[in-house]
This record gives sequence, structure tokens and C-alpha cells, in this order.
Amino acid sequence: MSEITVIGLDLAKNTFHAVCCDQYGKIQKRKKLRRMQVMQFFTQSTPCLVGMEGCGSAHYWARQIAALGHEVRIVPAQHVKPFLRGNKHDFNDALAIAQAAQHPEIHAVTIKSQYQQDIQAIHRFTRGLVKERSALSSRMRGLLAEYGITIPERISSVRAEIPLILEDAENGLGDLFRAALERSYQQLLHLDEELAWHNRSLKALVVASTPCQNLLTVPGFGEVVATAFYAAIGDGTAYRKGRDVAAALGLVPAQYSTGGRERLLGISKRGDSELRGLLIHGARAVVAKVGNKTDALSLWIKRVIERRGYNKAVVALANKMARMGWAILRNNTQYKVTAAAA
Repeated sequence: MSEITVIGLDLAKNTFHAVCCDQYGKIQKRKKLRRMQVMQFFTQSTPCLVGMEGCGSAHYWARQIAALGHEVRIVPAQHVKPFLRGNKHDFNDALAIAQAAQHPEIHAVTIKSQYQQDIQAIHRFTRGLVKERSALSSRMRGLLAEYGITIPERISSVRAEIPLILEDAENGLGDLFRAALERSYQQLLHLDEELAWHNRSLKALVVASTPCQNLLTVPGFGEVVATAFYAAIGDGTAYRKGRDVAAALGLVPAQYSTGGRERLLGISKRGDSELRGLLIHGARAVVAKVGNKTDALSLWIKRVIERRGYNKAVVALANKMARMGWAILRNNTQYKVTAAAA
């Protein structure tokens, strides 16, 4: 048997599939693994390149396997599909992963640290709670409208009006509906408490993290944007330059060129849509307050607005924020107005 140089691992919840190949790409071994057998298998394997698809639990397994001395590459799922030959089954998937992991032009996903995943988890929990609160508020407003009682859409209005409605004995609400409404209102208050806890957690993360503190010096970066950006980008070493970060987040023009004719479209919208949205919201807040400011960045924003319009200036600033954020994380420095305007 030739020496194994690459292992393709198809991840799953309970049953994993591994395909081991030599330097010529010839399959040397195939192995079906239960979850409890995965670490034992890689402990007994000679250190080599291990490829896996970017999916749920990929970062966890990458950290665990890399700790055993293997080189781990997480390949984006869309780049694995072209390497799949024949019928789709788990061993063919693992082989496609092994071949994609060796391709020099496919950029691997940077392995997140546990701290980065903790921050990302807080953001995901927060986003989910906001959706639940909005859905609960809309449900209460819609059901009350069936009884002829209307409440404005704002969450603050729902909080203020529901207790008054519950106390009003002359509004025609039945006892059963009134009891259900009371429970929904208590659920709304509970969601408010949960969101407050997660917001306090984000603030504590910012205080404890020097990179996040440095990001806060950039216009448009608040606590939410700074923590989300750090969770996604890390220390910045995975990117060669700031434009690569902007491109990974979909903040550069998409291209559709052929026959030597270049055609640039709107932004590509690739990558993390939530982080891209946060950067654009942060940029919009900066552009809205540019007013009579005379610093170099504000003057640049005004020139872009005059030349390309307000909304394009917002996206252009979001692109610049991503690039500045990368420079700050990569060089462990803080925002400088003169450098930003260069």
C-alpha cells in the first residue's frame, strides 16, 4: 500500500465516511466511522492533509483533528460539487472532498477558534430572539385587530398598550382570549429579558477583547458590528489584502465579462449576508451624519455622493469599512483618519 497523503472526510451527525488517497490520487482505503471512532481513526493515521466540506460542526472537527498533527483544510461546499463523479453517495462525496482539498486555486475556509464561535453563537441567538419577538408582537396585534383593537407596529407601542387592554373590562374581550393574551405578553417580556442578557454579553466581549476595542475606533463600527466582524475575520491573516475581505463579504461589483468586453454589475452579495448588512447599516449611519464635517473621510464620502449618489456612497463606505477593519485586525492598530482617506 502506498503512503496516504490526503484523507477526505464526509461529515455527518453519527456516521462519517473517510477516503484515503496517495500522492497520485489513487484510493488506498475507505472507512465508515461511527462518531466515537473518528478521533481514534485519525490518532492512528500518519499526519497528512485532511479535507472536509464547510458545513455544520466542520470547525469543531477541524480543531480536534488539527490538534493531532494533521493539516486540515475546510473546502467551501460549492467548490466540492464539481469534483463529484458518478452517483452521489457518501464515499464519492468524501473522494470529491479529498480532490478539492488538494486544488491549489481553491481557497480554504479559515478554521474558527472556539472564542470566535462563541461570539458568532451570541449573534445567532440574538437574531433568533429578535425574529421571535417580532413574530409574537405581530401575532398579538393581528389577533387584537379581529376584536376591533388596533396597536401601532412598534414594539414599544405593544409593550405600552397590552397592559391597558388587559385592564379594560369594557373592551369586549372574552376571558379565554384575555388569559391567552396575558401569557403572550409575559412571553414578550421574557424575550426582552433574554435580548438584554445577550446584549450585555456582547458588551462584555468587547471590553475583554483588544481587537474589538480597536475596531470601535472606526466610524460605523459599534459593538454589534465589531464583534460580528471579528468573529468572521479573526486576526486577518487568512486574507492577503483588505480587498479580499470586501470581496468575501460581497461588497465588490459582480462581473459578467466575455469576449474581452468587461461588464461590471452591482455588488456580488457573496459571503455572510448578516455581516454585510451590519456593515451597510453602520455605513448608512456615518453617511447620514456627514453634514458639515471636514475630516478626510467625510470629504471623501461627500465626493462619492456627488459623483455616484447616496446609496452607492453607503455601499462604498461599507467596502472601505471592511478593508479598514481588516487592516486594524491584521496590524493590531487603531483607526487613523489620514490613512483612511488614502
